[in-house]
Amino acid sequence: MERKFKSKIGAALAITLIVVLGSIVILAITSETSWPGVFILLGMISFIIHLFLTTYYIVKSEHLQIKSGFLINITVDINTIRKIIETNSILSAPAMSLDRLEIIYNKYDSVLISPKEKAEFIKKMLDINPNIEVNHKK
Repeated sequence: MERKFKSKIGAALAITLIVVLGSIVILAITSETSWPGVFILLGMISFIIHLFLTTYYIVKSEHLQIKSGFLINITVDINTIRKIIETNSILSAPAMSLDRLEIIYNKYDSVLISPKEKAEFIKKMLDINPNIEVNHKK
């Protein structure tokens, strides 16, 4: 059975982006900056909003599909997942919150995600692969 988990949207990440990008747009509009620059900034903001709205994780049979806009589409065999670690890593990832899970799979691969229902997500992973080691934050 397929289950879709939406990405949690972290207030800190969203507010930081709004303040930084909003300030740049206001400065660009009020200064004597060229209008093409303002339109480029608005395009960037639209793209970021698109990523916030289209980042999710699908558990289907024995596979985890990680989607973020049209840029990221990763499929992980759940039976190859060795460890799930709760983290607040700031590394770039298909995660819209800093409250993240690091999925370690295969021998050296990993990906950071931020499912809104983290406990349910971990339970679903363990139902499929009970050998996954889960490390919770202290």
